[in-house]
Amino acid sequence: GPSASVSPQIEFGECTVTCGIGIREVLLTSGCPGTETKCIVGVEECRSSVDCGWGIPISEGLACMKIACIFMPPEYRFKYVWKMLIPNKTAHILPSDSSIMKVCRDTHSGTFQCETQEKGNTIASIKYTVYAKTEQSRTTTKLEQSMRTTTDAILVFSLVTGIVVTVGVIIPIIFMIFYW
Repeated sequence: GPSASVSPQIEFGECTVTCGIGIREVLLTSGCPGTETKCIVGVEECRSSVDCGWGIPISEGLACMKIACIFMPPEYRFKYVWKMLIPNKTAHILPSDSSIMKVCRDTHSGTFQCETQEKGNTIASIKYTVYAKTEQSRTTTKLEQSMRTTTDAILVFSLVTGIVVTVGVIIPIIFMIFYW
């Protein structure tokens, strides 16, 4: 009799991001080579929540830092709108249309937001706080204390693990030497 044609079944993998724009796998669930039950036939862009919350500025020394919008290459296909957020006031739109903005603490401390737009729609939004030097020193001290505590815990764990492994290896070797 005539053979039944099997139409390909397509599934999509998870988006690589929890906000903004990412990629996901396109999977075939029938007609894969060999005994594979699923095979990747491509990747495509995917969208997630627009609000990406708070980002961490990239330090460029003590005075300045870079803050970046959410984008996926090629970055020129998106429009970037930078805003300075002022409490209880309308956001001030900044003249920069670049995906990355350099901000110096002494002239531009405050809260910034970048909206990534495609065809007039906002597809991602991220905020940054850039502290003035005096605010930064207080924040850094708390952060350094937290990091020091974490580092101490890691060092103690590593030391104890090293001792246990060393003893666990040396005792059997001594046992083998004397009783072999």
